[in-house]
Amino acid sequence: MKKRSYLLVILLLCGYIVVQEFLQGGLDPSKKNVSNKDYQTIKIAKEQVYQGDLLLVNKEHPVQQEAIKSDVIQLSKNKDLIQGYRLQDDSIQLSESLVRVFMEMVQAAKKDNVSNFIINSGFRSMEEQEQLHNEMAPGVAMPAGFSEHNLGLALDIGSTKMKMERAPEGKWLEDHSWKYGFILRYPEDKTEITGTMSEPWHYRYLGLPHSAIIKMNNFSLEEYLAYLREQKQITVPVSGETYEISYFPMMGETTIEVPTHANYQISGDNMGGVIVTVLHQGNGDE
Repeated sequence: MKKRSYLLVILLLCGYIVVQEFLQGGLDPSKKNVSNKDYQTIKIAKEQVYQGDLLLVNKEHPVQQEAIKSDVIQLSKNKDLIQGYRLQDDSIQLSESLVRVFMEMVQAAKKDNVSNFIINSGFRSMEEQEQLHNEMAPGVAMPAGFSEHNLGLALDIGSTKMKMERAPEGKWLEDHSWKYGFILRYPEDKTEITGTMSEPWHYRYLGLPHSAIIKMNNFSLEEYLAYLREQKQITVPVSGETYEISYFPMMGETTIEVPTHANYQISGDNMGGVIVTVLHQGNGDE
């Protein structure tokens, strides 16, 4: 009898320990200490909705002042950044970070014997956009604030030899620009979705992996952002690396968890949400 009572006490004591460990998160994988070490909590301000590389700009969603890239430069005054392409005129401006990626892209094209690139237009101020809108035929140029050129992340690329729809430069960009974070913003088969006529010269920088996902799925930017809002979170392998992309609706200041030891980027969508892109190096497929 005493032996049976002793065993009962031991069992009750073990049960108490298990319950305490469960309550403290010891047996819950999502609450293990390793999780606390691997993730950090960050605050995202409401203004982030209007900042970043993934902003949608169209007839319904204008450029906000905080969206304009802060590193816009006049290219003619930075000769070291004009390599592998020409400028239509000395007034052209672009985001410096975008120009460096563009220069890397055209140098890659040169290895494929494609080398007659010219930038015909880049960043435009609101005043320049409004003037262009007033001078052009209706529907050709957007009003000030409703053009991607007001961001600093879009550029019109041409060929010095022929029109882009027939030029080797146009074909090369269609096939390879996604590898460098660019997309053809207004394809011929997406005019009903983008609300803009086909522009085989207009390229927009989004960065990887977003340009790759758009290319793989034949998305327009509108379709891609709608896809992210619907899915909330996706994981994609691109060029040997794995990216985790999460969408968060913003009602005010928001806190989210991000990996402590992984690279991540945050961008608004200009429509009330933010997109967090986390790079997990070396875990993807080639």
